[in-house]
Amino acid sequence: MTTFPRAPKLLKGAIVALEPLHRGISVIIFQYNPKQLSRQLQARTAGQEGAQNEVLRVSGPPTETITISELELDAADQLEKGDGIATSLGIHPQLSALEMLLYPKSTAVIANTALLLAGTIEVIPPESPLTLFIWGAKRVLPVRITGFTVNEVQHDPNLNPTVASLNLSMSVLSYNDFPVTHPGHHLFLAHQVVKETMAAIGSSGSLGAVGGGNIDLL
Repeated sequence: MTTFPRAPKLLKGAIVALEPLHRGISVIIFQYNPKQLSRQLQARTAGQEGAQNEVLRVSGPPTETITISELELDAADQLEKGDGIATSLGIHPQLSALEMLLYPKSTAVIANTALLLAGTIEVIPPESPLTLFIWGAKRVLPVRITGFTVNEVQHDPNLNPTVASLNLSMSVLSYNDFPVTHPGHHLFLAHQVVKETMAAIGSSGSLGAVGGGNIDLL
C-alpha cells in the first residue's frame, strides 16, 4: 500500500504589537490567512533630473505599502466547542484588538488631559506600540497600520459580530524611520539581509542565457 506524506502545516500570518517600556505584547494571529496580499514599492532616489553623477544613487530602502484583502474572522468553530468568550462576545475581542492598534492608550489620554488642565504648554502625543507584520519566517516587518475596513456579516442575538471580513492597509517602516537604537531599526535591517540572500538565490543564472549569449555589457 502506498502512503502519501501528510500535507505541510500552513503557517498563519500575525500582527504583533510590542510595548518595550511596559513589557507588554499583543499577538493577533490570523484565524484564516487573507485571500490576497498586495504590495506596492516606490523607489527613494537621491539623484535629481540633470544631476548625472547622482542618477543611480538611492537614499534608502523603497517606501512600501501592504494591503491584505478578505481577512476573515468567524466564531463558528469556537461556538461549536462551547467557548465562553465566543458565546458571550462573538469576535468582538478580536476586532477590538486590531482597532486598538489605531488608538492611544486611555491612560495616556487622561494623563495628557490632566497636564493641559494644569496649564502645561506642550503635551507630547502618546506613542503607539511597535507593530510587526509577520508573514512567515522570512517576512517580519515593522509597520504602521494606516487603516482598515470591517464588514460585519453576521451577529448574535446581542448584536455581537460573529462573522466579519477585513481589508487592512499598512505602511512598512524601515531603518530610515527609526533611530539606530530602536528595535524597529534592527528588525528591518535583518529583513533586508534576508531579502538580499533570497535575491542572490533568485539571480544565480548567467548572462549567457540572455539574448542567446551574444550580449556584451561590460
